[in-house]
Amino acid sequence: MTPQPPAGVPARPADVDTGFWLWLVALVLMLIGYIVDALAVKHISSVVIALTLLFALTMGAVVLTFLLLMRSGYRWTRTLLTGGGVATVIYTTVSLFSVPREPVAAVTFAVTGIVGSVLIVGGIYLLHRPDAHGFFVR
Repeated sequence: MTPQPPAGVPARPADVDTGFWLWLVALVLMLIGYIVDALAVKHISSVVIALTLLFALTMGAVVLTFLLLMRSGYRWTRTLLTGGGVATVIYTTVSLFSVPREPVAAVTFAVTGIVGSVLIVGGIYLLHRPDAHGFFVR
């Protein structure tokens, strides 16, 4: 017996589910890239490392919360994720070409940043398709 959504609530389209998973994978990749990039800096104090990790995990938790709310049909979370996703893609693109890094950190940041950015753009696209747009009614 499969639980049914309450009356009046549209069924979640496949685009929303796929967009959610694209965003979730991108979140993990971007966090890995951010943490590796932060830890690769030479001569950094342990306090700065701790604050950077705390910031990264806090932002990850906030984005995960928004993803779960978006999956439940909240339009405002889709809007915030779209704005944050565009900003993240721009930051990653600029950072790829402007910040000198050690080779291992550069490759890690490049791979996670490029793949994560492509997944974010794909998630944004899927969440704004007509089928998905009709789902966000809250």
